[in-house]
Amino acid sequence: MQRLARIVRATYRCLLAVTLLPVMPLLLVPLPGQARAKRVCCRIVLRCLGVRITKSGGPIRNLPGMLMVSPHMSWVDALVIYALSPTSGRCSQPIAFVARADLVTWAGLGPIARAMKVIPIERSSLRRLPDVVQTVTERLRAGQTVVAFPEGTTWCGLAYGPFRPAMFQAAIDAGRPVQPLRLTYHHRDGNPSTVPAYVGDDTLGQSLRRLLTARLTVAHVRVEALQLPSDGRRELARRCEAAVRGTATAPPGTHEHALAA
Repeated sequence: MQRLARIVRATYRCLLAVTLLPVMPLLLVPLPGQARAKRVCCRIVLRCLGVRITKSGGPIRNLPGMLMVSPHMSWVDALVIYALSPTSGRCSQPIAFVARADLVTWAGLGPIARAMKVIPIERSSLRRLPDVVQTVTERLRAGQTVVAFPEGTTWCGLAYGPFRPAMFQAAIDAGRPVQPLRLTYHHRDGNPSTVPAYVGDDTLGQSLRRLLTARLTVAHVRVEALQLPSDGRRELARRCEAAVRGTATAPPGTHEHALAA
């Protein structure tokens, strides 16, 4: 009976997703209100996958040229963050993501990745990392908000990797704040979930199958205090990692009142 329920659930969600395919190319065409349309599209895609979003903490500030950082567990992470991104305010451009270079070629997700203005990064080529950091710096200086995943690769959600400091250099060079986001996934009963995890030898098909057959996956985002680039990139990375792990004990470097002026 449970197997039949999973099959019915997955079939229903796949049919919902198929109805989105004809409108995907429109996300690549500059249109009035497109940022809001992309946000709604991400929410619909997540709902088709059986993912519900919840949020806590403060609002995600729509400051021009802000670096957002988050733990990294899945290709779903970008959809969740984009779905929560503000669509009005002082930011002059839609947010962009630093993501694996082959994401734009994935079937179904490729158009969404291109619509998100992905900044491609080759994980196997550290020689190109300075160029990526420079691109992020230029985007921040131009007023665009950029989302990066400083762990450098995906983890299951029960284990984590350290925040690598390289990407934080862009915030320091551009003189822009960093917004840490504590992203976690849960089952319906509130227990931690590894269903969305995309690690090891996982294929996109296997990852999709887990999501489509699960009863419900809850993506929870806690918005932590803004961090100012007031010191070196290693210390900035340490502060942001402490914020998303819930181990921060003091507020130095946050200074949100300075940004509100």
